[in-house]
Amino acid sequence: MIMLQDDKLLIGVGESPAYLLPKMANRHGLICGATGTGKTISLKVMAESFSELGVPVFLADVKGDLAGCARTGERSESIDKRLSKLGLDPESFAYHPFPVRFWDVFGEMGHPVRTTVSEMGAPLLARLLDLTDVQTGVLTIVFRVADDKGWLLIDLKDLRAMVAWVAEHAPELSVQYGNVSKQSAGAIQRALLQLEDAGGERFFGEPDIDLMDWFQCNEKGRGYINILHCEKLYQSPLLYSTFLLWLLAELFERLPEVGDPEKPKLVFFFDEAHLLFKGAPKALVEKVEQVVKLIRSKGVGVFFITQQPSDVPDSVLAQLGNKVQHALRAYTPNEQKAVRAAADGFRPNPKFDTREAILDLGTGEALVSFLDEKGRPSVVERATILPPQSQMGPIDEGRRRAEIQYDELFGKYETAVDNESAYEIITADRQQAEEAAARAEAEKQAQKEKEQAEKEAAKAAKEKEKEEKAKRAKKKNSAAGKVANSALNAVGREVGRSFTRGILGVLKKWF
Repeated sequence: MIMLQDDKLLIGVGESPAYLLPKMANRHGLICGATGTGKTISLKVMAESFSELGVPVFLADVKGDLAGCARTGERSESIDKRLSKLGLDPESFAYHPFPVRFWDVFGEMGHPVRTTVSEMGAPLLARLLDLTDVQTGVLTIVFRVADDKGWLLIDLKDLRAMVAWVAEHAPELSVQYGNVSKQSAGAIQRALLQLEDAGGERFFGEPDIDLMDWFQCNEKGRGYINILHCEKLYQSPLLYSTFLLWLLAELFERLPEVGDPEKPKLVFFFDEAHLLFKGAPKALVEKVEQVVKLIRSKGVGVFFITQQPSDVPDSVLAQLGNKVQHALRAYTPNEQKAVRAAADGFRPNPKFDTREAILDLGTGEALVSFLDEKGRPSVVERATILPPQSQMGPIDEGRRRAEIQYDELFGKYETAVDNESAYEIITADRQQAEEAAARAEAEKQAQKEKEQAEKEAAKAAKEKEKEEKAKRAKKKNSAAGKVANSALNAVGREVGRSFTRGILGVLKKWF
């Protein structure tokens, strides 16, 4: 194998071979250069070399042209000339495919890649949502309350429900967690809707990715090249960068300490690395610096791919010991300044001017400086990068689908599941509360109706009693009237008799 010589990775050849030492690969690296200068080829050659060594690789494919790793490369006259220029025998250069797994956050061009909202955490999610400091504080409270209650935040509907719940219970939560304004909660809800429209609902969910699936080799001992299809994801730069930052943090948290192994356990290649830091707050950059610095002890190497070294903060750039610098253009004062900065990042070679060499490099050429056995940057060398052994360029959709469906992982992540989490708990509690309120209202109404019925019954009884009393009184009055009439008649007769006797003096009969 040309790429592996004495357990060293041959990446290019100048006046002397440019070897990348596997035990120094976890000291991280940088591949940079202007568009069209050969960064993708350098990335691909390094990925193939690690795979050949038995080291799994993860790389982000922004342009879709790294999928060719799954197909055998084709010999051509131009490649033969390059090999001959490198002092290598074109006849002995072995073209072959590499074990590849395709992944896609949207589940369209590879196995779905998902994580849960809880695993993402408030700081990264706040960056993804582009929240203010106050809104970030509210989101932190939302996560803390969910953690304290043991409510899982799996997908976006969980988080939306949790934000609404915290806003509803803000008065009772304020003493323990701090103030939560309805305005901040509303702003977070609007940002979540925008994220959902951008495809975020496909990224957050279950089954979530088992990162150990990226630490595998095939039956021949070659490490799998895990290719994340990013053509669509790259259209949402904030989602793309946040996803990559989450990967770094997740690996750092999960992997055990291994010190400095003879070769890395996994190597990451992050294309368009400037997006990781664009607009990132200082605290997040410091976190990335910490992760990059410490993750090497977990046996993970990280290589950033971008156009200029200045795209990466100095604090992070200082952690990148292995460098491949392709040509830069210097048409403006800022570009000239960038060239000088890139040249100053190398250990000088007295045989040439590094700054002039950066401007003079042709496609496929690069300035290379890898760490030596003692961890020191080597003197910069001008080298021609080896051609890849697999196909250059993309593959057709049929071949991609075949690679996905014949992969032993096919079916593990393809079907999303919706387990019980915060949304279901809050919805059930709200439903129970609504049912309890409905029962209480029904009982209240029933009691009210009962009291009304009793009141009406009492009123009716009173009316009836009144009527009966009136009847009794009337009856009594009627009887009394008869007696009175009889008495009056008697009295009348007596009076009449008396009157007759009194006037006439004689008794006269009353008719």
